[in-house]
Amino acid sequence: MNKFYAFLENRLAPVAAKLSAQRHLASVRDGIMLAMPFLIIGSVFMIIQYLPIPGYEDFMANIFGSQWQVKLGYPVEASYNIMAILACFGVAYRLAEKYKTADPLMSGAVALVSFILTIPQITSFTPEGSKTAYDVGGVIPTILTGSQGLFVAIVIALGATEIFRVIFEKNWVIKMPDGVPEAVGKSFIALIPGFITITTVWILRLLIELTPFSSINEIISTVIGIPMHYIGSTLPGMVVTVIIIALLWSIGLHGDAIIGAFTNPVWLANMDENRAAFQAGKELPNVVTQQFYELWIVPGGTGALLGLVILLFWRAKSKQMKQLAKISGPASVFNISEPIVFGVPIVLNPYFIIPFVLTPVLLVIMTYFGMESGLVAKPAGIALPWTTPPIISGFLATGGKISGSIMQIINILVAMLIYWPFFKVWDAQKYKEEQALTNEEVGSPKA
Repeated sequence: MNKFYAFLENRLAPVAAKLSAQRHLASVRDGIMLAMPFLIIGSVFMIIQYLPIPGYEDFMANIFGSQWQVKLGYPVEASYNIMAILACFGVAYRLAEKYKTADPLMSGAVALVSFILTIPQITSFTPEGSKTAYDVGGVIPTILTGSQGLFVAIVIALGATEIFRVIFEKNWVIKMPDGVPEAVGKSFIALIPGFITITTVWILRLLIELTPFSSINEIISTVIGIPMHYIGSTLPGMVVTVIIIALLWSIGLHGDAIIGAFTNPVWLANMDENRAAFQAGKELPNVVTQQFYELWIVPGGTGALLGLVILLFWRAKSKQMKQLAKISGPASVFNISEPIVFGVPIVLNPYFIIPFVLTPVLLVIMTYFGMESGLVAKPAGIALPWTTPPIISGFLATGGKISGSIMQIINILVAMLIYWPFFKVWDAQKYKEEQALTNEEVGSPKA
């Protein structure tokens, strides 16, 4: 076990630390978070829209009219359908912020214009009662500003910000005389870097239109989106993901933050596909979404540590472990794992490396097959905060299906069973240490 930890510390830790500090990956991870509050707000309206209460729909229709569900859906569409726009601005802003040269606000604006430039402003429309589809120009398809445009938004945000920054650092700018308001001065400084950036993206679009691909979105979705979808959406991909996250945490690195730069775009896109299917009354296409991982695989935080916290409350003999349970328990209920990870500790603790890695792997397999088979409802695309307590979150995230809560209860019980023998050994060791310390204090001569 010591050799295994030495390998993790000497080989894996340096690589993971570099990935965590790499500015582009960190910018993707942090920039996407700009969209999360709005997705949660939209999800609140979606929960109200589909409350699973008998007679609820008739009650609402009698009060607000037959179109009440459609109108409640306005905030849902408004928040989910600009996911890529928010992510594009957020990623560009965070990247420029890390360089500390070009203005982050202007960098975000230039990246956003560049992203909109990549979207063909035309859509196909079939009038009601007609079998003929017509191309309608002058519109921006929301399908490409939502989850399906997320990968393009991220790539364009990174690329546009790099071009903007390089031109800015070369000092190819228009400087206004002293006395000009700062906001006006910054606008003129951004003119040449912004013009070159947008022109570059425009030429790229023109060149792509000469190929069999119709747009940048189609290329990036094919080259990046399909492989990432396979890695992040399948059972083998999820098993590998949770193993890497657990191993990183076990050596003190924030595995979720490091791996999230790769997985979050896929999981968010899957979540939005489920949301659209749920609202349309269709079968949900995806098992793996952001909520699948956050609400079912890691109850109590990474490693499904709520199971361990319950054992500490229920069976611990060591005073230290009992006190830790009292301190970390409330945080664990809200899926915050740091108090228990660093308090037990889980980090660099050979007693807990096996259950810490094994538990989420087993929960992924159980939950995936449960949802894929139809025994458990899939996540309905409702973006609950990751701090929503288990059982409540399982019910809400599945659109009011009790099977979601039951699966969470089963997962917590399974986590307790896996942690049980390792907890017993660790607790017994701590108890002996406390007893030995007490005996030493009793037997020591008085001053």
